[in-house]
Amino acid sequence: MGFGMHLRELWRLKWGVTLAAVVALVGALWSINEISLMPPKLKPRTLETATASTRVVVDTPRSMVLDLRQGTYDFTALRNRAILIGNVMASAPVREHVAKSSGIPVGALQVTAPRTPEEPRPRAETGQQKKATDILKSNDEYRLEIYTNPTVPILDIHAQGPTAEAAAKLANSTVAGTRDYLEKLAVDENTGLKRRVQLRQLGSARGTVLNPGVGKEVAVVSFVLFFGLSCAAVMFLARVRRGWRAAAHSEPVVTG
Repeated sequence: MGFGMHLRELWRLKWGVTLAAVVALVGALWSINEISLMPPKLKPRTLETATASTRVVVDTPRSMVLDLRQGTYDFTALRNRAILIGNVMASAPVREHVAKSSGIPVGALQVTAPRTPEEPRPRAETGQQKKATDILKSNDEYRLEIYTNPTVPILDIHAQGPTAEAAAKLANSTVAGTRDYLEKLAVDENTGLKRRVQLRQLGSARGTVLNPGVGKEVAVVSFVLFFGLSCAAVMFLARVRRGWRAAAHSEPVVTG
């Protein structure tokens, strides 16, 4: 009964319903776009999140995968070398190289170094400390998480970006950027080709959107929320206005 009375009261305030609808439309538009007045323009917000992954084998020039003459000791050494290279991927020089080759700002790239039994918690790299406001821009950032396999010299690289193409490009650029950095370091240190570690990527990364269509869902939820709040505000203001009028009419007339 009370809800029906509220609806009838709101329907009599047609101007209020129209205003609430306009406010709700603006709110829904703002939820999926950045609105600029000077100059007037709309910039779509980054709401979708995509991910991509690839796998890298840390190998020798004479591949341990194919050469049966390689011993178990060499295999264990490469497993430890994989942990080292995983941390190199998270270092500032490689991060800058990867960001540049991916066409993204260095500050937008967050990299998590691989965890080990000796250091189970990820270390915060320089310039990558988390802030409370990061949650507001998480979809605009690019993230890399690097994992090491505890039994074999393999690195798993997981990339996150605003689109599937961007996430895949970031994952592939991480492998290429690390390889370029190690090659340059080997040249600077005069390390021969037969003594250089090899990064063998097991297939190119392919991106996948994790939350397709999230923009429409956000717009619908925002419209309903803003419309409900606006209608409640209109009804409250209308009742306050009627109360003022009733109070004015009920005031006693003072005669001389």
